[in-house]
Amino acid sequence: MAQEPIWPGSGSAASGSTPFGFYDLESDFQTDAPKFASWCAKRLGYPITAVELQDTQFYACLEESISEYSAQVNQFNIKDNLLSLKGNSTGSNLTHKRIKRTMSEQVYITEQYGNEASVGGTTPVYRDYITLTSGSQDYDLNELLVDGNEVSGSGPIEVKRVFYKSIPAISRYFDPYAGTGQQTNNMLDAFGFGGSSPAITFVLQPIYADLLRVQAIELNDQIRKSSYTFEIVNNKLRIFPTYENSTPGKLWIEWIKTEDRDNALGTRYSGSTDVISDYSNAPYDNMKYNNINDVGKQWIRKYGLALSKELLGIVRSKYGTIPIPNSEVSLDGDTLRAEATAEKDQLIEQLREMLDQTSNKALMEAERESSDSLQEQLKKVPYPIYIG
Repeated sequence: MAQEPIWPGSGSAASGSTPFGFYDLESDFQTDAPKFASWCAKRLGYPITAVELQDTQFYACLEESISEYSAQVNQFNIKDNLLSLKGNSTGSNLTHKRIKRTMSEQVYITEQYGNEASVGGTTPVYRDYITLTSGSQDYDLNELLVDGNEVSGSGPIEVKRVFYKSIPAISRYFDPYAGTGQQTNNMLDAFGFGGSSPAITFVLQPIYADLLRVQAIELNDQIRKSSYTFEIVNNKLRIFPTYENSTPGKLWIEWIKTEDRDNALGTRYSGSTDVISDYSNAPYDNMKYNNINDVGKQWIRKYGLALSKELLGIVRSKYGTIPIPNSEVSLDGDTLRAEATAEKDQLIEQLREMLDQTSNKALMEAERESSDSLQEQLKKVPYPIYIG
């Protein structure tokens, strides 16, 4: 069997010589790859010792190192920006792009509370009325509002509001004809204007006086009259007092369909456009080698050297010793692999620590500490004394 050639001292063109070809067309990669191979070979002992690797193997280690750097940075960016990214389209590549901090996901979460509090949200609210008949006190809302209703269709509903209440007390409080023939004079007395000439002398009443009068009217209706109220059990409505009128009445009701509220996807994620849902489909791709700064490229070179050392250790571990006349030579494959593993772990740890120190949270905390420190310094500045 022919002997495979080993490192001859220089490498061929890198384009088309890598396993995946992620960066073959980039000018910086085409220039740096042969230099990287030569540097790694010399760091591994060439030309004093033979290096049992080919140029394509060095290029493969460089490609893997760039991809690992890209993966580590992209993983950090996904984690740091996912809250702002969720719900957006997956069609745009976000690599090398600044992500604007938004509250879209927080707002989307709070919309669910708005649904339940009837102050907003995304769940459609339906409004319709049921017909009140004289002498009837109980009404089946499922039968009257849902079955056969073209607006709401079928399915269970949840009632949100029933517009069955007495006339607001404030409207009677300002009624100028509340007395018997006194007309506006009664209202003037209620306001505390009695005995005063309108538009000349006014007595300003505190706001709690108005609230006490309104509460008195409502409490009077509740105790001395049959107050307007209702109860709902299993969407069976019972009204108090019983409707007594020969003419059918209308009672307006607001409700939602429970399937609209309980739909886990919701209206925001409807349609054919794919959206970012979690870590798995955030659109971060391999970085462009040309766009990586020198700090990143130095990390890539060191990690690529560790990969090359690991690969050389695997090659040399095929045979632990080589027999020679009257002796044998022990190879350092296991040592190289152990050193490479330790170096890779150390580089990954350093990169992750640096990324954590530049997270949005860490930068805001650093800015706050800087601001606090500046305030402490300004406190020690003597105040000028002006003598006029």
